[in-house]
This record gives sequence, structure tokens and C-alpha cells, in this order.
Amino acid sequence: MQQEIDNIAVQIQEKPIAEAIRQLTELFPGQVAFSTSFGHEDQVISDIIFKNRLPVRVFTLDTGRMFEETYQTFYETQGKYKQNIEVYFPDKASVEKLVTEKGPYSFYESVDNRKQCCFIRKIEPLKRALQGVKIWITGLRGGQSENRQHMHNLEWDEGNQLIKYNPLITWTLEEVEQYIDKNRVPYNKLYNKGFKSIGCAPCTRAIEPGEDLRAGRWWWEVSHKECGLHEPSSSEIPTGASSSIVK
Repeated sequence: MQQEIDNIAVQIQEKPIAEAIRQLTELFPGQVAFSTSFGHEDQVISDIIFKNRLPVRVFTLDTGRMFEETYQTFYETQGKYKQNIEVYFPDKASVEKLVTEKGPYSFYESVDNRKQCCFIRKIEPLKRALQGVKIWITGLRGGQSENRQHMHNLEWDEGNQLIKYNPLITWTLEEVEQYIDKNRVPYNKLYNKGFKSIGCAPCTRAIEPGEDLRAGRWWWEVSHKECGLHEPSSSEIPTGASSSIVK
């Protein structure tokens, strides 16, 4: 597999992002998808895909706990580009069972509970969204966290059994902000209020000057700052989650 990734890397190296994505769609027609959470980085990639009419499936995961400002960004993005963004919701029965048995804020009580909620609301829907996909485009940047500093432009995603393309992995936050400003890309207005990494509303807060960009995510936990979407273990079912929710 690494040889295949290396071969693809040679074909897209030093190409502008739009050309690199187009090359990937030619290598894997109908099998390239981009997941957006409407954050700054994702909005850059959406602009590139939509503006260049690239044949890429664009989807988002609606956990049911998003900020109103995130939905507004979704609305403004559709309005600007006139392109569809597929929406994947969590399994209804799984959410009902979780909230019935543990209440609406179980994720504050333990890491296992939080991982269970993330699995139901994010990981399982992602698995459905990525069915049949060979190339998964993400908005990951190395500067977002220590874990992401070690990621590459192209890499194998063991949990999802596909190749992940991270076109902005070497970009700085300043470069992202400059792109958005220059190209008048719609963005989440929570960024203006100190929210630099935005997820579900109950699990995200604004950060203080000097804090890590992801300090506002799951701030009540000491060190774990990932939900599992971009971890090798994302295919594992956390304690308390029923295996029946895996499609």
C-alpha cells in the first residue's frame, strides 16, 4: 500500500491543490470525497472544490449538537457556490438509547462516555459516508495539534481502509485566514469570538490568548483532544457502545 501512496504522491507533488485533487479524481473516478465541518480549513478546501467544479463528493456530519453559527456557515456556503453538501446524521435508535440511559450530558462524566457519544454521533456516520471511497480529503493542518504535526500530505488510514489526502497539512493558520479573506469565503463567525476549533456546542469553548488552538475542545479533559475521526483506533467501538450501530 505504501508503494501505491508513494506513486500517487509523485503524480501530485508540487501541483496546486485544485490540480492535485483533479488528478486524484481521474485516478479514482467517483471515489473521492471531502468531509467538511465548516471550519476555516474546510472552507478553504470547499472553495477550491466548488470554484473549480471538481467531481468530489462533499459531505458533512450533523451530530445534532452543532452551533447555530455552524448551520449559518452551511447555509451561506450553499448560497455562494450553489452546490450540494450531503448530510449524514447519527443513527436515530442509538442516539435515543444513549440519551435515555445516560442523559443529555453524559460526556462530561467520563472519557469513556465522551468517546461513546463521539462514536455514535461522528464515527458511525462517517463510516457510512466513506463507503466506496478510496480517497478521503480532509482539512487537517499540522499546526492544529501535536498529534497532527506527524501526519503527511498523503497517508494510509488504517481504521477506514483508504488513503487520506491532507492538502493543507503544511499551511499555517495565517495562510488559511489570508485565503479566506482574499477569496471572500464564508466562514464561521464564532472565529471572531475566540473559537479556533469548533465542534459540538456543549463540547467547545472559546480559547484565551496563548492557549493551544484545540484547548477549547473537550476542555474538561486533561489531554485527549481528538474525537476519533482522525485516529487509527476510530474503527474501534468504545466501552458502552452497542456493536449493532455499526453498519
